[in-house]
Amino acid sequence: MAVVIAALLPVFLLIVLGVVLKRTLMRLDTQWHGLEQLTYYVLFPVLLVQTLVKADLSTVPVAGAGGALLLAALVMCLLCLALRGPLAHTGVDGPAFTSIFQGATRWQTYVALSVSGNLYGKVGLALASVAMVAIIPLVNVFSVAVLAKYASSGKRSAGAIVTTVVKNPLIWACVIGLAINVAHIPLPKIWHDVADALGGSSLAIGLLVTGAGLHLEGMFRPSLAASIALVLKLVLMPVLTVALAVWFGVTGANLAIVAACAAVPTSPSAYVMARQMGGDAPLLAQIITLQTILAAITMPIVIAAVGP
Repeated sequence: MAVVIAALLPVFLLIVLGVVLKRTLMRLDTQWHGLEQLTYYVLFPVLLVQTLVKADLSTVPVAGAGGALLLAALVMCLLCLALRGPLAHTGVDGPAFTSIFQGATRWQTYVALSVSGNLYGKVGLALASVAMVAIIPLVNVFSVAVLAKYASSGKRSAGAIVTTVVKNPLIWACVIGLAINVAHIPLPKIWHDVADALGGSSLAIGLLVTGAGLHLEGMFRPSLAASIALVLKLVLMPVLTVALAVWFGVTGANLAIVAACAAVPTSPSAYVMARQMGGDAPLLAQIITLQTILAAITMPIVIAAVGP
């Protein structure tokens, strides 16, 4: 447990620093929006490409870990859809349901990669990147479709949903990195030098941006909808994923990495999508904040429970 907490501590300290900077030196939203754009479209994709290019995928259980995470994400998406009817009877409207859905299914990539890398180095980063390939396309398709159906005033076509997913830079980074790795395409030294420099800064900046986006005002009065999203993401998702991973034969450090990836809070980018597509953005801000804070408690427990 102490080792896990030590690995998580720098991650959450950077998030706290982001909270402090947003309230002191960098109060303008435009400043953070610029950093978010830089991280999302440049720094983070470069990190993913470089991680996958250098990864020795023969040392990680790609099929077992990726399959467990993919199946767990699919089950969680279907479970949330099955809960739509019961939730409607409790007063949860369409936009609020989309926030529960995103809160239960989306993935905080910055935290997952940081924790996996801190705990298990290059192997942790490689397997966490494989997890991204398994999770990100699926949950993006479902999230856009759910928002289009339950939040938007007008329904989006299947083509528009596919276009949104195809434009995701993280998906392209994973595809490119894996293709270069599998095809054994040599890259020049200057690429590695530049990519290492850019990628090395992406996690720190991403965590600062995550902290700056937290909304602390509603954290002590969580709504029913927010509480449901908390239980689904921080409790049920890790239990389901670990059970599937064990069933697929994943063990030891690899199982701990899978558990870490499953136990992360939801993605702050879900808030941006909610604002753009008519979801309940204030509710999602509360969900993101509560999950990020409580994950500092739940993640060490989950990882230590399955770790070697």
